[in-house]
Amino acid sequence: MAKSKITYKTEYFLTISSQTRYTVRMESFRFETQERLGDTVGEVAYRRIRSHIVNGQLLPDSKLKLDRMKDIYGASVTTLREILNRLAVEELVTAEGQRGFRVAAVSKAEFEELAALRTLLETHALRASIAQGDIEWEASVVAAQYKLSVAERELMTAKEGSVDRWVSCDWGFHHATIAACGQPVLMKTHSSIFDRFARYHMLAMNFRGQGVVDDHTALRDLVIGRDADGAVALLTRHIRSGLDHVMGTGHFG
Repeated sequence: MAKSKITYKTEYFLTISSQTRYTVRMESFRFETQERLGDTVGEVAYRRIRSHIVNGQLLPDSKLKLDRMKDIYGASVTTLREILNRLAVEELVTAEGQRGFRVAAVSKAEFEELAALRTLLETHALRASIAQGDIEWEASVVAAQYKLSVAERELMTAKEGSVDRWVSCDWGFHHATIAACGQPVLMKTHSSIFDRFARYHMLAMNFRGQGVVDDHTALRDLVIGRDADGAVALLTRHIRSGLDHVMGTGHFG
């Protein structure tokens, strides 16, 4: 017997809900640099190196010397080469053939392009997520914004370790808002663009302060209130404001 349209629709939204829970749970570890049960040496080293590039500890265009990295990250030269090739695909590292690897350079033009791409992808995903998300998705958005608010308070008081936590929590909140979009290819592309966009903020290391905190609170309310037009408009201004703020520091020309 053929399934009814209602059954198909129910199964579709149950699948979206399950994917959302799994994606939010997995992505909460995206910037986790500590070893977890079952991790390989390579997985831990990959997360640490990527985190150190995004948060600015590894500076743009700096040479990545494998012998030195072997001691810092506790991975073999072979494993490090595999990791750096993976990060080259993500455009966080530049491969120089026989000359090895460098941290990817930065430029005003790239930052502007990344802002435009992030806006395009994230606003599209946000509309879909607001349309399809369930109560568990709403709860994940609220929880992620609360964690971010704590990290923002720590950042404004210069608490030790606050930068790493803020990078992780800022990503976690914005990812949570779009996690119910049901478009895994878009989500994967967005993740890469978000990392590269966030790196500019970390390199400028000039937090926008209370204004950005207010933006995140307002975005949470618009998202769980299912105001797609309002949320998209705020997100667009939020990304543009971040671009203007970082460019205003004079770090990138």
